[in-house]
Amino acid sequence: MFIIDAHLDLSMNAMEWNRDLRLPVHEIRQREEGMTDKPDRAKGTVAFPELRKGNIGLVVATQIARFVDKDSSLKGWHSPEQAWAQTQGQLQWYRAMEDAGEMVQITNKEGLNKHVALWQNTTNQDTKPIGYILSLEGADSLITPDHLHRAYAYGLRAAGPAHYGPGRYANGTDATGRLNTLGRALLKEMEQLNMILDATHLCDDAFGDAMEIFNGTIWASHNNCRALVDHNRQFSDDMIKILIQKKAVIGGSLDAWMMVPGWQRGVSYPKQMGCNLEKIIDHMDHICQIAGNALHIGIGTDLDGAYGKEQCPYDLETIADLQNLPGLLMKRGYSFSDCENIMHGNWLRLLRATWK
Repeated sequence: MFIIDAHLDLSMNAMEWNRDLRLPVHEIRQREEGMTDKPDRAKGTVAFPELRKGNIGLVVATQIARFVDKDSSLKGWHSPEQAWAQTQGQLQWYRAMEDAGEMVQITNKEGLNKHVALWQNTTNQDTKPIGYILSLEGADSLITPDHLHRAYAYGLRAAGPAHYGPGRYANGTDATGRLNTLGRALLKEMEQLNMILDATHLCDDAFGDAMEIFNGTIWASHNNCRALVDHNRQFSDDMIKILIQKKAVIGGSLDAWMMVPGWQRGVSYPKQMGCNLEKIIDHMDHICQIAGNALHIGIGTDLDGAYGKEQCPYDLETIADLQNLPGLLMKRGYSFSDCENIMHGNWLRLLRATWK
């Protein structure tokens, strides 16, 4: 089944983890054996060969660079200008992958339909470029709201105003506070440009403001349910109901601490915690029960988003194993048509409606 993954930090992996994603996952792991600079070394799950093997032909690929103030405990850049430059370096990696024939940027409905037809109607996976829609995770790197226009010109089509902690435009995970003046101006510019608002990582206060003032397309690229894992990073049932009313789609994230309660970073392990692919279906099903249908969920794995095999479902060796999800969903009573919607159809419907 054709799959769309709505959140992968591909350029971050290539540029900051120094991974050549054209190589198979096992070769990347071999090269990282013995490295200790990051906890997920030699445990990656994502590379182009595995995307192709898993028939994951379209992804939402990120730019990400956080600004941090001098008293912040978070890692990041010390000025918005440095963060902007980092995202521009990430952009150039995507361009290099396009030049190499590995990727193709999707920015409009015509390109989307052409690319999906290529993946669904031809059989030789090894020669197909992986389509990517460019998204900005956290808006700190936009020096001013006007920089959004520059980003749109190079293909940016979605943005999440916040990431972790306090942000220049909005506060995110583990922070509180309503949208500030810059954040409101940013959402106005996004709406004018017909850009998709990614509600992921918005703190509750900022989420409420954004839902009230933004009239464009909304998705949550990688988010799970607070009712199952109680943390402010997750959506409450009331937040899920608002997103459903807004015709949004929510992508299930495979970061283990978001899937099972009681996870301790660096202490817990997937098998010990019973964290397998069934757990993400629990979160998806919870949203479906609220919605009364399977039209508001999708895949947004965030695999290799600063974690690897040590912090994702134990029955997932690489991202290609997403192909096991339809079978698991059908065992829960979901129809083949439901599975098609979850694996790709809901994202396609949202994109086509946005880019009409």
